[in-house]
Amino acid sequence: MVKEITTQEFNEKVINNSKPTLVDFWAAWCGPCRMLSPLVDSMSEQYDAVDFYKVNVDEEPDLAREYGIMSIPSLIMFKDGEVFDESVGVAPEAELKAFIEKAI
Repeated sequence: MVKEITTQEFNEKVINNSKPTLVDFWAAWCGPCRMLSPLVDSMSEQYDAVDFYKVNVDEEPDLAREYGIMSIPSLIMFKDGEVFDESVGVAPEAELKAFIEKAI
């Protein structure tokens, strides 16, 4: 399950997390975000070794700025508290699986 998190929760849930963590930067008005969201939800049910979170860029603009989010949807994979990989835009399922599996 993909949980929405705030800037206040980010360090605890992402940076201090020992598991690989995928963060989906999105916005409610973003059509491509709505296309990618069900796929990310599906991946969260398939990969127990990875934690999945969403950050709404309209509600958490400082966090989006800190990670250089210029286009959404943007997925950032964190590993050991550091940015491990990034993906921008809607990706097909096979590409998303490969993106996740690189971090495991």
